[in-house]
Amino acid sequence: MQTLHSRPRALARRELLRAGLYGVGLGALGVPAVFNRSVAQAADPAAGRILVVVELSGANDGLNTVVPYIDDAYYRARPALGIRPDKLRKIDDRFGFQIAMAGFERLYKDGRLAIVHGVGYDRPSFSHFSSMAYWHTGAPNGGETYGWLGRLADAIDPAGSAGYLVNIDSHQSLAVSARNHVPLVFDDPGKFSREGVAEEQAALQKLIGRDGARNRAEGFVFDVAHSAQDAETRVREACADYRTPVDYGLLRFGLERVAALISAGFATKIYYVALRNNVFDTHVYQADVHARLWTYTSDHIAAFVKDIDRLGRGDDVAVMVFSEFGRRVAENTSLGTDHGTAGPVFVIGKAVKGGHYGEAPSLTDLDDGNLRYTTDFRRVYATLIRGWVGCPDVAAVLRQEFQTIAMFA
Repeated sequence: MQTLHSRPRALARRELLRAGLYGVGLGALGVPAVFNRSVAQAADPAAGRILVVVELSGANDGLNTVVPYIDDAYYRARPALGIRPDKLRKIDDRFGFQIAMAGFERLYKDGRLAIVHGVGYDRPSFSHFSSMAYWHTGAPNGGETYGWLGRLADAIDPAGSAGYLVNIDSHQSLAVSARNHVPLVFDDPGKFSREGVAEEQAALQKLIGRDGARNRAEGFVFDVAHSAQDAETRVREACADYRTPVDYGLLRFGLERVAALISAGFATKIYYVALRNNVFDTHVYQADVHARLWTYTSDHIAAFVKDIDRLGRGDDVAVMVFSEFGRRVAENTSLGTDHGTAGPVFVIGKAVKGGHYGEAPSLTDLDDGNLRYTTDFRRVYATLIRGWVGCPDVAAVLRQEFQTIAMFA
């Protein structure tokens, strides 16, 4: 690792940050702007719009999430796991949510939830690691270094202004890896602090404790150290001080922290939150586990939307919910489902035109027992990039153009 004294020239901002100067990271100087939404909006009229991406790790079973209850092939493939019509929350004459999804049912019936069917990609991988990397980078079977959200931040703001990206997790996701931006990454706000080896921590404390800089390079370093300390304090304070009457459900996996930062005036444009630890990998005795997971997920996301409305920011926030792939059509002998291909993606928000988008895959015209995808996931990304965030150059982010989906009012 580079040490500060080994590079007498003025360090580039990004080089310094990636050298570990304040590890879990806030990627900018002048941190107070991160907490001032009006400042950011004055510089960028589109800065008021916020994209929240929710990752359901482990590969959610889309067929038992948005259930095609009029299709006999579904029940033939799943004699035990198929959810009967009287056990569903029917949303129209073809599909129903499973009974646990009361929050999603409300959002759908309020016209604020879009279901994109059959989302996947060519030559699908059945590896959690590989497929998630493809979703994170927006480059199936490719070799992108940076994540699609990181590249989006770079395209919108090549200078790497403070606070565009926040990742609620114990470790940074590849999705928010960027060339010019360093995301703010934290899980437990009460324990949020810069990480580093003992030598680095000692050096940081000395930097923070000093008053004057001997030259411009040293002044730059002092500013970074103080900014990082300020970030820690402001995140802890925002989350500790936040009070809401909204019940976020039995399992809070991070959206309540997003609401706290939005309420505190953070200028963040992109939030990334994961329900992690491969919880949706339901190979065995799926029925009860999957229903319970969707109780937690549906309640938590619906509560976040309600809370954002309460804060007066409902018009400004859109949420995308995805998983790295779906499950096979047929149930297995362990009353679960194995790794599959396509599945639904959800886009939620006040500005979203709710309903169905894309074509539901056939349950009889299968590819070795798996669904044939009907919507490339990068079309969903392109829709969010251009239609929501307002970045006109989709190809700059996804390396090629993709047709958008008309789901925003």
